[in-house]
Amino acid sequence: MNKRWLIWGPALGVMLFTLTGCVPGDGSYTFNEPAGFLSGVWHGWIAPFSLIAGIFMDGIRVYEIFNTGWWYDFGFYIAVISGFGGLSLSRKKKKEGK
Repeated sequence: MNKRWLIWGPALGVMLFTLTGCVPGDGSYTFNEPAGFLSGVWHGWIAPFSLIAGIFMDGIRVYEIFNTGWWYDFGFYIAVISGFGGLSLSRKKKKEGK
């Protein structure tokens, strides 16, 4: 067996387990205890995974409906913009000329 799979296999399993444990709409937030800023940041980072999981599992959403309002929105959008915008910053720019 490849050594790479011995490291990446369990790491991938733990990551998937962690991501599905705290997706928006999983029932961990209520009207009396809404999601806040840090939850918004987390939900923004895992938004693509939540979208895919929501297709296959009922009750999973991209956005938590029980939230604190503006602060949750702020955290969510910061994470979405930095997550997807950060990918473009890491790409190498092509040299013109040759």
